[in-house]
Amino acid sequence: MEWLELIYGFFMANLLGYGGGPSSIPLMYQEIVPHYGWLTDEQFSNMLALGNALPGPIATKIAAYVGYDVYGWLGLILALLATVLPSATALIVLLQVMQKYKQSPVVKGMTLLVQPVIAVMMAALTWTMAQGPAGSIGYVQTLIIAAIAFWAMKRLKLHPALVILAAFAYGGLVLRYTVVAI
Repeated sequence: MEWLELIYGFFMANLLGYGGGPSSIPLMYQEIVPHYGWLTDEQFSNMLALGNALPGPIATKIAAYVGYDVYGWLGLILALLATVLPSATALIVLLQVMQKYKQSPVVKGMTLLVQPVIAVMMAALTWTMAQGPAGSIGYVQTLIIAAIAFWAMKRLKLHPALVILAAFAYGGLVLRYTVVAI
């Protein structure tokens, strides 16, 4: 029955993930970690960091990894289909509806007012994911690293994959000598 859970979990997360991969990540997290327990918080964080460093949509990479981990090659295929089909179908249908009613204040209001909800979902996921490193290296160093990453992406316009690689390098070359048992 795990194959049904894979289909249902990824289908629902991606069906409700308005705004693409970034907005579906918190929904996928809820299905993958707390709901089904397929991964731990730390495993999810690592998978997300590696997935963001690779090319392509993050939702499909998450589905492929978790699907394979849970149910092998069949799980990979089922999770990918459950991830891609809702958004592909919805895209076709919604684009036709949006094109027809693009000047409607209702449609404009719907698309504008869902954005703060997505922002809060991303902030909640960020807070949850920050607990792991904060517990290991401390809140100050975690905040400094996060601030530098934010600055590098926003001010220097570095690609997120390069920032992730820099964090890997920093963690492997510098942090391993400075982490103190808490």
